[in-house]
Amino acid sequence: MSARAPVPGAASVQVPARVLLADDHTLVRRGVRLILDAEPDLTVVAEAGDGAEAVELARAREPDLAVLDIAMPRMTGLQAARELSRRLPGLPILILTMYDNEQYFFEALKAGACGYVLKSVADRDLVEACRAAVRGEPFVYPGAERALVRSYLERLQRGDGLPERAITEREEEILKLVAEGHTSKEIGELLFISAKTVERHRANLLQKLGMRDRLELTRYAIRAGLVDP
Repeated sequence: MSARAPVPGAASVQVPARVLLADDHTLVRRGVRLILDAEPDLTVVAEAGDGAEAVELARAREPDLAVLDIAMPRMTGLQAARELSRRLPGLPILILTMYDNEQYFFEALKAGACGYVLKSVADRDLVEACRAAVRGEPFVYPGAERALVRSYLERLQRGDGLPERAITEREEEILKLVAEGHTSKEIGELLFISAKTVERHRANLLQKLGMRDRLELTRYAIRAGLVDP
């Protein structure tokens, strides 16, 4: 998003960056909003309870920054980040999460996020991360760089590459909705595909992941952070 032009004759007046906040827990959103709205250069202009709503609100409200949780209903924060990166390529995206996890970090970067902040230290890091994102700079929570570089070097020594996605983006969407208890017909309506196509994707998931039924898929989705336990 382009920065707003200064108001003539009012150089000391700073227009706050407009923030979209997405998290499925109302209390978390309320706490994060208090942190951001307390800053003169940041203001929350929209709140979403899931990733799909975040995408809709981003298109409608045109924020300067999106702050997304990872585990949300309908569409995860990573799925929403991918969609926003396609639809609004100039929008900076921050992932705010409880997962101190290397796999999620790399997935967030591949999804288009410019920063990764842990909820456990949001009161310390989030404002700095938001300001960096608005300036077009990346942000990684303190302590992560050393661990990530060490992990990467160890992987190179073993002859491994970066972590690969186990399933495709479409399969991930299907898996999440299956784990949330939606029928094939409902999933088809949500994703604008036929129920038969949904069934084919689900069969591919079972085969690819070596699983037998919905219960095992649901357990996998929980471990992958697609749905809350």
